[in-house]
Amino acid sequence: MVIAPLRRKVLRDLVRLWPQALAIALVLAAGVATLILGNGAYASLYETRARYYEDYRFADVFADVTRAPRALMAEVEEIDGVLAAEARIVKLGLLDMPGMVEPGAIMLVSLPEGDEGALNRLHLRQGRLPDPQSPHEAVVSEGFAVALRLTPGATFAVVMNGQRRELRVTGIALSPEFIYALGPGEMMPDPSRFGIAWLPRPSLEAAYDLKGAFSNLVLKLAPGVDQDRVIETLDRLTAPYGGAGATARKDQISHAFLDAELKQMSAMVKVLPPIFLLVAAMLVNMTLSRLVTLEREQIGLLKAIGYSGRAIAQHYVEFVLAIAVVGIGIGFAAGAWLGSELAQMYARFFSFPFLVFARDPQIYGLAALITAGAAVAGALFAVRSVLALPPAVAMTPPAPPDYRSRMGRALRMVALRQTSVMTVRHLIRWPLRTASGILGVAMAVAILVASLWSFGSIDRMIDLTFFRAERQDVMVAFAGAEPERALFAARQMPGVMVAEPFRSVAARISHRNQSRKLAITGRPAVTDLSRVLSPQERPMTMPEAGLILSEALAEALDVRPGDLVTVEFLEGRRRTVTLPVSGLSLGYVGLGAAMEISALNRVMGEGALISGVNLRIDPLQDTEFFTAAKATPETSFVIVLGRTVQRFRDTIAENIIVMVTVYVALASIIAVGVIYNFARIALSEQGRELASLRVLGFTRGEVSGILFGELLVIVLLAQPLGWAIGYLIGLGMVAAFSSDLYRVPFVIGREVFGTASLVVCLAAVVSALAVRNRINNLDMVEVLKTRE
Repeated sequence: MVIAPLRRKVLRDLVRLWPQALAIALVLAAGVATLILGNGAYASLYETRARYYEDYRFADVFADVTRAPRALMAEVEEIDGVLAAEARIVKLGLLDMPGMVEPGAIMLVSLPEGDEGALNRLHLRQGRLPDPQSPHEAVVSEGFAVALRLTPGATFAVVMNGQRRELRVTGIALSPEFIYALGPGEMMPDPSRFGIAWLPRPSLEAAYDLKGAFSNLVLKLAPGVDQDRVIETLDRLTAPYGGAGATARKDQISHAFLDAELKQMSAMVKVLPPIFLLVAAMLVNMTLSRLVTLEREQIGLLKAIGYSGRAIAQHYVEFVLAIAVVGIGIGFAAGAWLGSELAQMYARFFSFPFLVFARDPQIYGLAALITAGAAVAGALFAVRSVLALPPAVAMTPPAPPDYRSRMGRALRMVALRQTSVMTVRHLIRWPLRTASGILGVAMAVAILVASLWSFGSIDRMIDLTFFRAERQDVMVAFAGAEPERALFAARQMPGVMVAEPFRSVAARISHRNQSRKLAITGRPAVTDLSRVLSPQERPMTMPEAGLILSEALAEALDVRPGDLVTVEFLEGRRRTVTLPVSGLSLGYVGLGAAMEISALNRVMGEGALISGVNLRIDPLQDTEFFTAAKATPETSFVIVLGRTVQRFRDTIAENIIVMVTVYVALASIIAVGVIYNFARIALSEQGRELASLRVLGFTRGEVSGILFGELLVIVLLAQPLGWAIGYLIGLGMVAAFSSDLYRVPFVIGREVFGTASLVVCLAAVVSALAVRNRINNLDMVEVLKTRE
């Protein structure tokens, strides 16, 4: 096979310049991998969720009631747009496991009498469904079974409605309703303290005295049906039976958390990959512009012997495309692998029974097209100026730059060593080249800043939420509203040092055309354990009248202090009242609304009732306290704040560390690619100069110092620019991450900027050491003979 001369030159150039070509290819690969891994993981989770919901008939509407007759289902099924409706019994029980000091909670869900047409169907991992006639058999959720080492045939104890009952595990399952199995009042799943158990309906009917009745129902709607209209009708039908307001799928807790995670992934995909690809395109352009300038004599010779400008341009495009193909190939492989690993990590965290790997050819094609386009554009832009020169001019070495006319006077005013003068004049003589190098390094710093800021933000979130606002050791919630004497009973429990009551009431708060369903929390006017913080982070006193809204809720409802909101209580007498907004509070988790507890009871038209107590416990008596709490019939669930904080830290840390590690590695590749190419081409451009200095007696260290001085200036000037760009990217990411479930505070400490700069500086040192070896091995005679 005969290879055309210019093709042979492409191969020779690739071999000769392989370190620089590899550095460019790795930067291109980083951009491709970022685009593919983000889109791949997002598409995999999105497709998996969609398939799971469809195959297992995940419901569209959910509603809780106190006690409703099953005869009501006939009216529910007649609602226009309802395809299927299922009445269930859903109750909370207390776990009573050997060795479990702190009581856990378990969600007890009745199984349908027939699986045909059932909603929220189970995916059995092991075992079988319970015998409908057995009151002691149950299927449990997989995460719960794994955490407590339960297998089919094992038994565990549950306190149901004040009665202790032994249940035998017949199977282990997953459900689309509990992909994100969050315990009551918790912020993170803790399968060792919360799980799901599905039991035959007769078992729960007997335990909770619900023969012929139900406490929960789920609906499947026809496509395109107005959900708000269905929910409004359903609320009207269930209101007489203690209905607390139906919830659409988008607000169902498991779906909402998964949706928020997908939203975050989507935001990352939209922000970071374009930055990587921009830097890659800029690096290609910067590198090729200088390479082509070095080869102007060869280009002139090619034109002189008859090659057209088009053929020469094609030669450099082929050279760049060869590098781009390598980069795209590496990016495809790395992106696919990282994307699948990331998707599997999320699939385990969110309890999917299977994972649909998305290999969207459009994403791969788009990544390849953008990368190749950026590389070709850089090549054409670089070669354009040299192709415009006549052959005779191109074959002539360019005139030496006239430093004296531009900067000689300025440099004479500053006392610098001669080597430092040489460094400065090189940087100033080619401002665009210097600026492109600074920008390339700055973008590597920016990506690191945009990846690392989340650590400080999570610490801030934890500090404000768990150490400054919620400072109790334990929160005990009752099964229903209890008289105020329950507070005095709680104070008599073993180990209780401080007890504060709270009232939690389901309500719908509306302002103009905006509304949100949430729990309004009633608190004493002044509290020490569970406090509401102002935007200035100071504890707030509950006003005698009016609501304190979290900033997130105020933003969602478009209200300010002094505005009036409509509050429709979904419990008790179900009153609808108009209340003023007395102030705004700081909060990062969920939507919050608070009132003074007696004022809340008053506007509801009820007496002095409480929903639970916040407690500070003597750590020496915590075992006795938890034993007493489990034995108290009124106890619905117990939240131990220390465990919640630890679980929050562990879960967030695991997810963030994986993501940050990936982006730190990719940003380091960019930093090495930019700095190494800058140094290598600078060495090629200044080879004659440096060799001449060695002949004149300069030491290797002094000669290296000239080149490294340029790198040092570039890297140092890039730091503040990178910090600023990273700060702006972080701001954009925070805005994209915010949702009704949680808001991420934007906190960037000096350690973030310091770490980002340290990583980039280490990359610069590695690049400098690689180039230093070439400087030390300069063949002075050969370098003085030629420009290369």
